[in-house]
Amino acid sequence: MCGIVGIVSRDQINQQIYDSLLLLQHRGQDSTGIATMDGSVLHLRKSKGLVREAYRTRDMRALKGNIGLGHVRYATKGAADREEEAQPFYVNAPYGIILIHNGNLTNTRDLETDLFNKDRRHTNSTSDTEMLLNVLATELQSHISKKDFSPENIFNGVKSMYKRIEGSFASIALIAGHGVLAFRDPYGIRPLVIGKKNNLENGSDWILASESLVIENNDYEIVRDVKPGEAIFITTNGEFYSCQCSMNASLCPCSFEYVYLARPDSIMNGISVYKARLRMGDFLAETIKKYVSSGDIDVVMPIPDSSRPAAMQVARQLGIEYREGFFKNRYVGRTFIMPGQSERKKSVRQKLNAMGTEFKNKNILIVDDSVVRGTTSKQIVQMAKFAGANKVIFTSAAPPVRYPHVYGINMPSRQELIAYRRTIPEIEKKLSIDQMVYQDVNNLTSAIIENSNISELDLSCFTGEYITGTITEEYLDWVEKEYLS
Repeated sequence: MCGIVGIVSRDQINQQIYDSLLLLQHRGQDSTGIATMDGSVLHLRKSKGLVREAYRTRDMRALKGNIGLGHVRYATKGAADREEEAQPFYVNAPYGIILIHNGNLTNTRDLETDLFNKDRRHTNSTSDTEMLLNVLATELQSHISKKDFSPENIFNGVKSMYKRIEGSFASIALIAGHGVLAFRDPYGIRPLVIGKKNNLENGSDWILASESLVIENNDYEIVRDVKPGEAIFITTNGEFYSCQCSMNASLCPCSFEYVYLARPDSIMNGISVYKARLRMGDFLAETIKKYVSSGDIDVVMPIPDSSRPAAMQVARQLGIEYREGFFKNRYVGRTFIMPGQSERKKSVRQKLNAMGTEFKNKNILIVDDSVVRGTTSKQIVQMAKFAGANKVIFTSAAPPVRYPHVYGINMPSRQELIAYRRTIPEIEKKLSIDQMVYQDVNNLTSAIIENSNISELDLSCFTGEYITGTITEEYLDWVEKEYLS
């Protein structure tokens, strides 16, 4: 998971991109990068760490131009602690291209061989983003030249690129002296939204971002999502072109975006994240009624922050008091994207504190958005019981995560997943929980796609059915081996 933004404006855009990355910080805290274009001159700055720590005044002054892009990253491919792995990436031919990417390519082994033997291109990192950039550059170079540069030829290059890459990707690229190119994978797994602002004197300004809140916060109007398999090209003058570059496109967005990743004030693929989470709570409450007697529950509590909408609906539907018992230190990063288990364990206690007066001698029903590794959940249960809770019933607004997520979320190892090859009673014992209740897969689907035009979601981490149809057991074994090595 990463956050990306690209802007074509009549004004200097370094501050706009910086502000946009602050809004996307929840999507990645490992590294960040900004690139701008001033005429045909490209400027680039990237660094490890948070946005507010990465850029000094002199860096921002050097990022000149009215066209640019920005990225925040948490590592799913490539090392988290190497600045060389940070995005954006750059190649000097054709023209000079800088690219950012949210997602995961799943055929990197084949691409690595082809890039070296067929394309004669060298990559200097282990990042699949650098591979994607070099494949794009190769295909653009074969379809355009200085004499025939046109949106049509750019799109022909993108069509050829689509034939070579597999997996999930929402990407934005600067092409020196020409404009911004953006494209989305044929299943629309990772999000990308278009915004527009009318400039009365000079036409339109454009923005592309992972989440709609970035568009609204910058006073742009939301136009639409980039369609699955679609490429967008915006010239330096603000002329907008689009082309469907994949003939087998079908919208199947990642369900985990709505469960956890996206901010609740975003709208993606026409679906309000906040309303989807409210509906998750409604459905979860119905499941809780089947397995838990309401007389066994004194209060309903969320794990802040992303589970709060679901918890409020659970309390409402059950007719039980909703209380806030866990308080969050907002100066500690999200534990899900901490790079290792030891860091994650340490961060949980730094991040959350249980207020004893809300727990003492009570039966607590805790609502979390999801349970992945179980590390956080186990410590939360321990905190609740240490604070005096009689009984802890733990519920998840998402189904059991039993399979690796290979499309851009850091769940590569089956052995780390608490629900992998475990029954509910075994999970309860492992986490020291009195009772565990999970959301049903069909109910999760209904909660997300209700009143939308979407008919299918990527639910692979819950079902083991991978939407691209190219993920084999051998591939999962290889990914896990690479992760653990």
